[in-house]
Amino acid sequence: MGRESEGGGGQNGEAATLFYSPDATPLPVLVAACVAAIPLALQPSLPPSSKPSLCFPSGSEGLQGANTLIRYIGRASKLPNFYGSDALTGSQVDEWLEYAPTFSAGADFESACEFTNSYLTLRTFLVGYDITIADTTVVSYLAGSGPRWESLRKSTKYTDLVRWYNCILAQYPGLVQLLGQHTGRRGAGRPVVETGKSAGPARSASSATSSEPKDKVDGSFEVDLPGAEMGKVCTRFPPEPSGYLHIGHAKAALLNQFFAQKYQGRLIVRFDDTNPAKEKDEFVESILQDLETLGVKGDIVTYTSDYFPQLMEMCEKLIKEGKAYVDDTEREQMQMERKALIESRCRNTSVEENLKLWKEMIAGTDRGTQCCVRGKLDMSNPNASLRDPVYYRCNPTPHHRVGSKYKVYPTYDFACPFVDSIEGVTHALRSSEYHDRNDQYYRVLEDMQLRRVHVWDFSRLNFVYTLLSKRKLQWFVDNGFVEGWHDPRFPTVQGIIRRGLTIEALKQFILSQGASKNLNLMEWDKLWTINKKIIDPVCPRHTAVLSGKKVLLDLSNGPETPFTRVILRHKKFEGAGKKATVFTKRVWLDQADGAAVSEGEEVTLMDWGNAYIRKVEKDENGDIVGLKGELHLEGSVKSTKLKLTWLPETTELVPLTLVELDHLITKKKLEENDDFRSALNPNTRNEISAVGDSNMRNIKRGEIIQLERKGYFICDVPLLRTSKPMVLIAIPDGRQQRPPGQI
Repeated sequence: MGRESEGGGGQNGEAATLFYSPDATPLPVLVAACVAAIPLALQPSLPPSSKPSLCFPSGSEGLQGANTLIRYIGRASKLPNFYGSDALTGSQVDEWLEYAPTFSAGADFESACEFTNSYLTLRTFLVGYDITIADTTVVSYLAGSGPRWESLRKSTKYTDLVRWYNCILAQYPGLVQLLGQHTGRRGAGRPVVETGKSAGPARSASSATSSEPKDKVDGSFEVDLPGAEMGKVCTRFPPEPSGYLHIGHAKAALLNQFFAQKYQGRLIVRFDDTNPAKEKDEFVESILQDLETLGVKGDIVTYTSDYFPQLMEMCEKLIKEGKAYVDDTEREQMQMERKALIESRCRNTSVEENLKLWKEMIAGTDRGTQCCVRGKLDMSNPNASLRDPVYYRCNPTPHHRVGSKYKVYPTYDFACPFVDSIEGVTHALRSSEYHDRNDQYYRVLEDMQLRRVHVWDFSRLNFVYTLLSKRKLQWFVDNGFVEGWHDPRFPTVQGIIRRGLTIEALKQFILSQGASKNLNLMEWDKLWTINKKIIDPVCPRHTAVLSGKKVLLDLSNGPETPFTRVILRHKKFEGAGKKATVFTKRVWLDQADGAAVSEGEEVTLMDWGNAYIRKVEKDENGDIVGLKGELHLEGSVKSTKLKLTWLPETTELVPLTLVELDHLITKKKLEENDDFRSALNPNTRNEISAVGDSNMRNIKRGEIIQLERKGYFICDVPLLRTSKPMVLIAIPDGRQQRPPGQI
């Protein structure tokens, strides 16, 4: 284990020696050291029942006891907040260290799993927002608990506990080999792949030096980056600040972070701000906010605009070396020539003339604005990206960071390889749509005489009935088809969260895709199914009745004086809190329920008891206008066919607007030449008026609830005054939806 690890554990950076009894391997200590990358030389030579001890190369006094050693590793680690971020979280970590042995007590194992599963429902880690020695310790006790845990991991009994366990293993692949070796079970450290769960790696950290990437199966990260070395990998996530992050960007960000963590390397968040006409500070701020929401933390945030002076120097250098030239060919003519493999008439212009025109471009003169700089690559190449791509263009638009200092800006194809190389990026992860540009990327680096960077492709997320092009999404914003980039019909991170998707569901879905390069058109159903599994066990239950279609049920033996009972908002989750339910002589039902009952039928009024329907009153059109009945509370709820939701007849009911949303386009997959405007969905938002129970007036914006028998909803606009209804947006639950345009 520890001999191959990097990091500083010993007093002088050398491996400390861990002594322990061969019949009691201190697995929690080994797991903590593995995650922290602290080297330990293992010496199983102590007598039985002895406490494990740690001795340092310097000969200073050692340490004894498993928890003492774990705490030492927590403090010695370079991982952020590995022993908590402050006194409070440090104390919470200590509590988990004391609780963890409960998982090894046979009688208490299940109760410990149940408690921790409930605790992790809305959490990524046990303490705070980073992995701590609390997580590593509980992982080690679970792994060491024998077949009981392996059996539970394959079931759906403790989904959040399994999700957390698998995510830890996915982030720290060295644990796979370690747990398998020290528990004596071959699959102990391998994450179990389930629908909607993250699939972890099955290779040890020490084996991550393969020269070729290996794609195994969908839903797996069992791949090696080419030429990757532990501790030396640097990835980057380079969003252009020309819009909000969408679900495709989320995948790219999480993948880059995953591989940076897998190889204990670095992640750079870099804004590719080379197009001032489209970029805004608003987008920079939203992207940083979304990355924080996703839990993606770069080691540093940079901007391509930081390198404008060096990029201009490089462009001029290539012109002087005859590797680039200035071209004033009209854009349409240039595109035609590139397609026809025809060299530009400017290709062989002298270096002196090119430099003269380059100065005109820099100055932004009329002559300069007619020109661009192109790389002199290979106009006869079958790969169109190598046919003299554009490196620089004039643009008089002020830049959101540097103002009007520059009149020329580099293209992505020129700036990206340059900045990747000088920032120390080792692996540039790009979606497979850029695959044809890989040869261009390498050729540009070669002409610049810069360090080579490995390009590694992954499959882009494509969803049915969904546009991910920022240019097309901007069209919807500009033309007022949506409220903005945060519209709940948009596939942006803020849009889908506003529609009720949890970050945990988004992460699980993306991790379940793995690092596959296969292109798939994804259905939204799977993502929403994962989301339902997360929100259903914890979200509060409330009751609503449609305003325009409700009828009164008059209970002859109902309470003459209304009374109140306090009940749980979720019968199986006390953490959802409590609510006060009012019981009255007359209650409201949905008209559809009124139409479904028959005279003489016994029904169940949910959270109250049974009642007989004695009379169904209808108008001349045959519509239900009222019901009469009597309570039969001693009746068995098991004997009734209809279980009806109801609301008391009071003035305290909350006015609601229930919003159902649909896709923005009606075509499942748009082809390359399709005009998306021809597939616009004319009906993407449907609103229904309703009333809800009085407890709903305390629901806050962003809170997710379930309306009994109506589905899951997220509060978009809370109740501020009774004259303006609360707005609830329906959350899809993964069941087969109607085709777009039919809401």
